[in-house]
Amino acid sequence: MISCILVDDEPYAREALAELLAKSPDILILAQVGNAIEAMQAINELKPQLVFLDIQMPRISGMELLAMLDKSTMPRIVFVTAFDEFAIKAFEYHAFDYLLKPIDPDRLEHTLARLRQDLAPKDLGPVTPAELTHLPCFSGNRLKVVPISDVEFIFSDVGGVHVATTNGLVHTQMTLKLLEEKTRLIFCHRQYLVAPAAIAEIELQDGGAEVITRSGARVPVSRRYLKELKQYFGFH
Repeated sequence: MISCILVDDEPYAREALAELLAKSPDILILAQVGNAIEAMQAINELKPQLVFLDIQMPRISGMELLAMLDKSTMPRIVFVTAFDEFAIKAFEYHAFDYLLKPIDPDRLEHTLARLRQDLAPKDLGPVTPAELTHLPCFSGNRLKVVPISDVEFIFSDVGGVHVATTNGLVHTQMTLKLLEEKTRLIFCHRQYLVAPAAIAEIELQDGGAEVITRSGARVPVSRRYLKELKQYFGFH
């Protein structure tokens, strides 16, 4: 969903644009405002991804409003105006696009298609490692970089996600799901991941089991994961 705000001092122009945008189910109109002062407030409070901005408005023009916005957090701006003489100036102000009134539906759709592509999540696969070798952790006010080879198991509870290492317990803000995807740890319980290399024994019990790590820690194994864990080590 792409969130947007419509800024135009002409109510009929706002309504006409809103009707065109209503045909795109992935466009969410957060607000419609009639001047630059209201627009500034709406942009700061609602933080839209896109603003359709009229250029000629009383007191503060669309160009002047754009100059007032923080460039580091500024939404995409599509200028909307009845005068094409402002086009070059609009792009000098880093507008995403420029639409002439009355808005042509096909031209608007072209703008939205470019916008969807621009806002689409970028594929970081080629620059991010498929497998983590270290975990960002913390203990009190200390930040720690923990080698995966030091991790015996990881578990979550109401207090967060905890990493049990050969040197003690630390904590991380990563989720169990992401840790499973990015490391060789495996689920043995819905709240526990265990490092296969750290397993010394699997103690079978009624209704489940426990893993005993090489340091002597005991980790619960639920019935759901017991079969997969046994198969991992070649037990049947």
